[in-house]
Amino acid sequence: MPAQFVSATPLVCAGPSLEEALRLYVGHLGFDVTWQAPGGAGVEREGVAFNLVQSNDRHWAENCSVSIGVRGLVSLYHEYEGIPARVGPMEVKAWGRTEFHVILPSGVCLQFYEAEAE
Repeated sequence: MPAQFVSATPLVCAGPSLEEALRLYVGHLGFDVTWQAPGGAGVEREGVAFNLVQSNDRHWAENCSVSIGVRGLVSLYHEYEGIPARVGPMEVKAWGRTEFHVILPSGVCLQFYEAEAE
């Protein structure tokens, strides 16, 4: 039987304080902590998971972008309005996809788009 890819869990820069990052991911972005160890933690929301790594490397953080497909983009946008991060406008991009982005205090960019129903 040939190998099959079944999941991907990106390593994402948490910034210099893992505790602050977890407060944001859990308290404002709706993720749950799945594991935690010194300097790192796993977070997950509805099948989307990241491994957060505590790091002062701003270059890594500012060059990290994750695109996340969701259903109910408008509801998610309203859920994220007012969180302690930079929430960009919801807009239709030139490629026809409706999306918005959130730039976290660490510098990481989370881009959310409306996923088509399967």
